[in-house]
Amino acid sequence: MSVAHDPHYGPWTMEEVLALGEDRGQRRELMGEALMLSPAPGTKHQRASLRLAMLLDQAIQSEGVAAEVLEAVNLILPDGLFIPDIVVVEAAAAAENPATCDADDVLLVVEIVSPSSSGRRTDRLLKPPYYAEAGIEHLWRLELEPVPTLVVCELRDGRYVERTVAEAGRVTPVGKPFPLEVDPAALVAPRA
Repeated sequence: MSVAHDPHYGPWTMEEVLALGEDRGQRRELMGEALMLSPAPGTKHQRASLRLAMLLDQAIQSEGVAAEVLEAVNLILPDGLFIPDIVVVEAAAAAENPATCDADDVLLVVEIVSPSSSGRRTDRLLKPPYYAEAGIEHLWRLELEPVPTLVVCELRDGRYVERTVAEAGRVTPVGKPFPLEVDPAALVAPRA
């Protein structure tokens, strides 16, 4: 069965990407004027995202921070529209139930590195400068391969600097932006 669609020529705008609507089968992101498509994440990725989001939510509640943890939301950047795996946003911004979040309201962004070579390149190299340009102070990157590793970065002089690297099999304390302890292996381990 074929599906008719209107071809799109030329650069994309944020409004055009948002007008495409929700699609649970793929993520549509905008880097500059280029539309990037990626498939929905797999089970290991989803498991890690849910568990890390729950850890972050517990940490926020324990600290009494007025923030909310959200997964896979449209994040507006100065020159793009990304769908990070997890964001922590100020509670007031999340309370409005927007279709998008502004980078100014984001306290932390988390990317779970995709297994494909293009996904790895995007998550490790291409997205961080956009987040830095937006002034998002904290970026965490969860590597799933070859072993789960959480790389905790903080914005310094317009660039992200690694502060902590949590390795699989070890419980590692992370102090900022919210204190918590994490073992990356526990984030991806299937339930018995």
